[in-house]
Amino acid sequence: MTRIVSPSMLSADFGHLERDTRMIDRSRAEWFHIDVMDGVFVPNISFGFPVLAAITKATEKVIDTHLMIVEPEKYVERFVKAGSHYVTFHIEATEKVQECIDLIHQAGAKAGISIKPKTPVETLREWLPQIELVLVMSVEPGFGGQSFIEGSTEKVAELKRLIAETGSKAMIEVDGGVSSKNARELFDAGAEALVAGSAVFKAPSPEEEISKILEA
Repeated sequence: MTRIVSPSMLSADFGHLERDTRMIDRSRAEWFHIDVMDGVFVPNISFGFPVLAAITKATEKVIDTHLMIVEPEKYVERFVKAGSHYVTFHIEATEKVQECIDLIHQAGAKAGISIKPKTPVETLREWLPQIELVLVMSVEPGFGGQSFIEGSTEKVAELKRLIAETGSKAMIEVDGGVSSKNARELFDAGAEALVAGSAVFKAPSPEEEISKILEA
């Protein structure tokens, strides 16, 4: 079973962004998670293309970009060109799901769809065969440092069954309240990639926490 840790750079020290990027680059984490917030879809604003460009210059690892923005179809192609290997958008944020998927693929990246905690996995059924990633939010999107929502592990297991039923090859990623304490149950439920922000960057040793998540 694949196990990937994707540290959320939203929790990095922006006064020392290059230092933190290089630390993650030398760690066992395979991906970098980039949270893009617009202040409309979620009640917070994060960062955009300039910060993404700075991170991509300091690593050759996979850039896993999570768009928490309205009308993502206007921007997905630009995020691919800026260095994203995966571009994930929220199904709740657009009425042009097919267009988003097509634009991401045409630009040369892998497409992901994210669902908020209250969005049923069944919403994804028709799209699953076309995408490479599903991001399950285990907190309400918009802020780091939130507690893991109970029932999220069962949602991952339900999604795993739906993926098998539809013949999809999509990978399951989980974001929100993830740490070495709950990583094992998420991996066992079918998750293959875990996003960890505060758990990594606020740990005494971020690299050690990444290893703990992978070995949970």
